[in-house]
Amino acid sequence: MAAATAMAEDPNFEDDQLSSMTTEDVTRASRLLDNEIRILKDELQRSNLELESFKEKIKENQEKIKLNKQLPYLVGNIVEILEMNPEEEGEEDGANIDLDSQRKGKCVVLKTSTRQTIFLPVVGLVDPDKLKPGDLVGVNKDSYLILDTLPSEYDSRVKAMEVDEKPTEDYNDIGGLEKQIQELVEAIVLPMTHKDRFQKLGIRPPKGVLLYGPPGTGKTLMARACAAQTNATFLKLAGPQLVQMFIGDGAKLVRDAFQLAKEKSPCIIFIDEIDAIGTKRFDSEVSGDREVQRTMLELLNQLDGFSSDERIKVIAATNRADILDPALMRSGRLDRKIEFPHPSEEARARILQIHSRKMNVHPDVNFEELARSTDDFNGAQLKAVCVEAGMLALRRDATEVTHEDFNEGIIQVQAKKKASLNYYA
Repeated sequence: MAAATAMAEDPNFEDDQLSSMTTEDVTRASRLLDNEIRILKDELQRSNLELESFKEKIKENQEKIKLNKQLPYLVGNIVEILEMNPEEEGEEDGANIDLDSQRKGKCVVLKTSTRQTIFLPVVGLVDPDKLKPGDLVGVNKDSYLILDTLPSEYDSRVKAMEVDEKPTEDYNDIGGLEKQIQELVEAIVLPMTHKDRFQKLGIRPPKGVLLYGPPGTGKTLMARACAAQTNATFLKLAGPQLVQMFIGDGAKLVRDAFQLAKEKSPCIIFIDEIDAIGTKRFDSEVSGDREVQRTMLELLNQLDGFSSDERIKVIAATNRADILDPALMRSGRLDRKIEFPHPSEEARARILQIHSRKMNVHPDVNFEELARSTDDFNGAQLKAVCVEAGMLALRRDATEVTHEDFNEGIIQVQAKKKASLNYYA
């Protein structure tokens, strides 16, 4: 056996060494090698049989798992995850042993949709390290073993807030608001696209932006253009949408919206007409007023509760900034306030050019003169002037819109302006 081992282990075993061995030694060494080969073949055959047996057991267990994993599941929530240490007690011979008490690892406290609270010493088919309290899971309705994790549950109204189609507006569609565009880009777009520039300077970008100004000055248009310029998820909320009939329903909508934003970050949350829920707090015995205030308090908590590092930005718009609660306006919540005034003469000319660029306009149309004639017009009214001019040209069956059509359109829009709208004291 030693000779055979030496022959097998020594790679430099030369022919001259074989020639020095007698015939009996060579015969004995070959018999030892034959025995060793036969033993190894027997071990290989036994290992193959064990492997086949294990494969059969695995297949059988997979069939059982598939049988037990059939839908429907019972839905449950993870309440708590506990570390389990086996009990160190000396058991007498023949005594019954509680296997659950001897298990080591993580166990779960589960609350099902049938209002039962279950303790699971064996978690199930899901890795317990991937579970955390509050997760939604599907469990077996008989054994309560966790079979699969379920996606987070959100209010259907919150899911409808996500803008699926990317807005088509561009900053070139906005006239006379170059300063406001720059401020919005610095506060919202740059922290998402060039985060390293803020890190090099050691500053934290603003968490939110408040757009305020008279109606029709382009606040919502600016938010849509901002959403089009970034690849972020865009959630659009309306202030009145957050005012709900049942107590706590509006606050839950706000919570779910911010939770969805965290999951889909980077994300921009646009809250239009925020004065519907953000008015100054006052003493009131009406339950509806108190519920609106509770919704605003939840919004304040969410604005302070998420970090700007999570790439979630808030844009709020209102035309009544004077009635907003001071807590909503303070730094750390809506840091940057951007005013949208009535457009200047140069801005009015630019807005008229933007809205008429797809129209068949006569070359003699003087937009500077039209801008001087539209004093105190906002962006929406200037768009209405272009529409009215086109309708007048259509009425007289013309192929081009002339300067006189624009003048007539200005007169018609001015006639519809019953009074000057003043929103600020």
